[in-house]
Amino acid sequence: MNHAQEFVILVDANDVQTGVAEKMEAHQKALLHRAFSVFIFNLKGEMLIHQRAMEKYHSGGKWTNACCGHPRPNETTAEAASRRLKEEMGFTCMLDEKFSFTYKAELDHQLSEHEIDHVFFGQFEGDPLPDSNEVMSYKWVSIATLKQDVELNPGSYTTWFKICLDEVLSKI
Repeated sequence: MNHAQEFVILVDANDVQTGVAEKMEAHQKALLHRAFSVFIFNLKGEMLIHQRAMEKYHSGGKWTNACCGHPRPNETTAEAASRRLKEEMGFTCMLDEKFSFTYKAELDHQLSEHEIDHVFFGQFEGDPLPDSNEVMSYKWVSIATLKQDVELNPGSYTTWFKICLDEVLSKI
């Protein structure tokens, strides 16, 4: 994927757009920008998680929520969440925004995240058809098993996933 031509929406602390920046620049300079995270559940109460492809520009090989990303300029956050779910996991479903949070974290490859992350929930039954350029593996996991594994193996999960997991679970 050519990251050089991707742009993110820069925002202030109130999530009001202040401009745009090239995606890698935003992550190199820790510029506050808009993002989203999609959490998918099935009727058994399991969460869909995926292991990021090793080739991803950061956090390769780590487990995380169904998908995440950044809205493009002139794209709503909800539109972007649906677009990325289809691109990354190969399916669509109704998504409902549940909350947002702001975080700043150092990542690998001298990159940082500084995001206002809008969290969406959806329900899906079946098997995703993930893009192998984005996803190395995926699984449906019970909440109890997930909580235990995150506690025992925190380094196996992405930073944003660990930051918002408790709030996600409180809103199921």
